[in-house]
Amino acid sequence: QVQLVESGGELVQAGDSLRLSCAASGRTFTSYSMGWFRQASGKEREFVAFISWSGGTTYYADSVKGRFTISRENAKNTLYLQMNNLKPEDTAVYYCAAGRQLLESGTYYSPREYGYWGQGTQVTVSS
Repeated sequence: QVQLVESGGELVQAGDSLRLSCAASGRTFTSYSMGWFRQASGKEREFVAFISWSGGTTYYADSVKGRFTISRENAKNTLYLQMNNLKPEDTAVYYCAAGRQLLESGTYYSPREYGYWGQGTQVTVSS
């Protein structure tokens, strides 16, 4: 089991950068692949980025590719999302999530495949 707590969300201007963090508790962080999702007001939760347990494999949604970078520091039980060149359409609540065997199953983009979620952190990008 793993508990997740996101932080780092705030109000920024278009073009700014922001780094989100997700702190995981428990001793099994390396057992999980990790993902970032976001949910804008009135919309469904959508995939943003994925990272395998080792950090060796990453995937991104087309909308953030080239602007966002997912990483993890297993020694610190922490997941990151570096967001550059933010746009107003990036405004959403951002969630980190943990799951197992997502790379093997190829379902890393589906929220239903993740068993553990944080409470979310709000990112607002003004134009």
